[in-house]
Amino acid sequence: MRRTQFLSQDGRLYLAVGCGAAAGSLVRYLVGIAVHTGGVPPFFATTIVNVAGSFIIALFAAMTGPDGRIMVRPIWRQFVMAGFCGGLTTFSSMSLDPLLLAAGRHPFGAGLYLACVILLSLLAALAGHLLATRLNQVPSS
Repeated sequence: MRRTQFLSQDGRLYLAVGCGAAAGSLVRYLVGIAVHTGGVPPFFATTIVNVAGSFIIALFAAMTGPDGRIMVRPIWRQFVMAGFCGGLTTFSSMSLDPLLLAAGRHPFGAGLYLACVILLSLLAALAGHLLATRLNQVPSS
């Protein structure tokens, strides 16, 4: 008797991305609670998850890419990169935060916020990539 697969390869990939997104969204929510509980303005949570997500996606992409030192199945790359990082980062929220600042008559604050978030996210992505490149060159033990 032939065993049938529960899910096709595509179905498993979609499930992995969905589960990764759920995990990333949960982490994003928990960071928001932690920031709010600490009495910090809410837009800091958005900044934290966007910067962390930029670092994680660049680090993971470089570490698991063709020249990386960690070999993972494509489904795990999609779980982390499209799923977890996609659920974690909040570009839509980041777009709303400066809009609310500008609507509250703080256009300079809105511009400064956007510049800082974009710069920090790019720097975090660069740091993740550089770290992965360095780790990829360390001899295995």
